[in-house]
Amino acid sequence: MDSRSKLDHGLFLLVVGLAAWVIPGGGHFLIKEHKRAGIIFATITLTFLVGLYIGSVGVIDPVGSWPWYIPQMMTSPVVGFMGHLTKVQGYHSYGKPGDIGQIYTSVAGMMNLLCIISAVYMAYCGRGEIIGEEDA
Repeated sequence: MDSRSKLDHGLFLLVVGLAAWVIPGGGHFLIKEHKRAGIIFATITLTFLVGLYIGSVGVIDPVGSWPWYIPQMMTSPVVGFMGHLTKVQGYHSYGKPGDIGQIYTSVAGMMNLLCIISAVYMAYCGRGEIIGEEDA
């Protein structure tokens, strides 16, 4: 493997990892694991949305609940935008619903972290194909 193809493969792994973070299941979609990508997207998105439903958007608190915010950010960069909104607007979530919402949204982020690792590993092992290349 020459240095050019190592660079291309490394760039492909980076793109797969970023796609998996930006959209849950996106990395698996890029390596043509469409069913798996759909299951991942549905599971992580629904888990995150249930957490928001239970505890409101106030569970995403980058200042007051930063230990929970770190795993929440693994769900998607959209969480960063939501965290900025809660900080600026002053949304808060207290009590048991807030705690349960934080747990659900954090679990969604940790599940997505595992899926990011899975997508990059599958792409590294050659299970995925670079989009645009035809089979010879």
